[in-house]
Amino acid sequence: MKSRFSLFTALLLASLAVLHASETRYAPAWASIAAKRVIKHSNTRNDTLANAVAALQPGDQLVIAAGTYSVERTWNIEVSGTVEAPIWIVAEEGAQVILTRPDDKQNVLNIGQDSPVHHLCLRGVEITGGSHGLRLGQCNEVWIDQCHIHHTGAVCLTANSANSHRLFITRNHNHHGGGHGEGMYLGANHGEFIMSESVIALNHIHDCKGEQGDGIEVKQGSWGNLIAENDIHDTQYPCITVHGTAGKPVNIIERNLCRRSEDSAMQVQGEAIVRNNVLIGGKGSGFASLDHQGKSLNLQVVHNTIVNAGDAFKGSSWNAREGMVLANNILYSRDKSAMNFPKGKEGTIIVGNVVLGDAPKQGTTRGRGLEDFVSLTWDGEKHDATPTAGAPFDHAESKYLLDTDFKGTGRTKPLSGAVAK
Repeated sequence: MKSRFSLFTALLLASLAVLHASETRYAPAWASIAAKRVIKHSNTRNDTLANAVAALQPGDQLVIAAGTYSVERTWNIEVSGTVEAPIWIVAEEGAQVILTRPDDKQNVLNIGQDSPVHHLCLRGVEITGGSHGLRLGQCNEVWIDQCHIHHTGAVCLTANSANSHRLFITRNHNHHGGGHGEGMYLGANHGEFIMSESVIALNHIHDCKGEQGDGIEVKQGSWGNLIAENDIHDTQYPCITVHGTAGKPVNIIERNLCRRSEDSAMQVQGEAIVRNNVLIGGKGSGFASLDHQGKSLNLQVVHNTIVNAGDAFKGSSWNAREGMVLANNILYSRDKSAMNFPKGKEGTIIVGNVVLGDAPKQGTTRGRGLEDFVSLTWDGEKHDATPTAGAPFDHAESKYLLDTDFKGTGRTKPLSGAVAK
């Protein structure tokens, strides 16, 4: 496969080789820089918080006291820090800070809608109501961390109105968005706006049941992004949907837990590496790949555990496509196919997979059933995909063997699937 990585993506992958590293491994390089000035804010009246934010200078940290802050006008953050002096907007430790507005005529909060914003961190606030909860525009080196975004009139978090670069969206809790209902909508249709070299990690996203309702959707043309260790469940559309990069460096999708989708648990068009994910209980397929706004090509699906009542894997557009690899996965279907290639699989590399359900013989070994896992159910209610002692998973192809697994544990045996013993 001719994967084209940027230097940024290569560095991200190198950092993930450190086992059991702290959660800050997904943070920007300036994450540990201390504020030069700390400002405390506790006035909840009218637009006082918005005005306090607008007055921030590089190196400032605004600490917001507990309370509900309702901003009636359009609120757009336009202040920027520097790599040596970021701007921090944070909830006071242990405090519930709620940002909202009285109606859904505007988004609760925008960042960089009218002018570029960079080296800014928003942390620990709760955002509810309004139209979009949080909308990111012309943002570069912007970190959204440990925020709670829920019960919004439209999508919880969007970055689809301008090009964005090096976003860090980590440890957030998003749920019950209205309208289209996505937890995160990143990039725009047909590559009109692109998110690049960003990190979407450690987020908990659920109950996305709007008109569409993907958990995380990364649109066509967005490239070089890392989507890692997110816990996503109970969605209308796939828990994670990622389109192609239009020839740019691939996206990395790894160590995510996706379950209980009314659609497929995960859907990836192409130009990506999909590895060490646990996917359970999609009403469609466990994993689906098909042409959408671009063609499926250059896609590696490696060391995933996919357990589904319907098709475990469905590659609708994999026939005679460049760089297609399906290796070292556990693909269990209760009622249909472990592997379904509706239009053929010519040229696809298929090795090291353990299957239950219909599948080609070449590159596969038969599994037994759910007794191969410590605690796992077809509907994803139980989702511990650790192999049991007798699980017949020791058939991984060495060429595609990963050093670590879903939990970040080193692999000592050539086991297929996401989780090592």
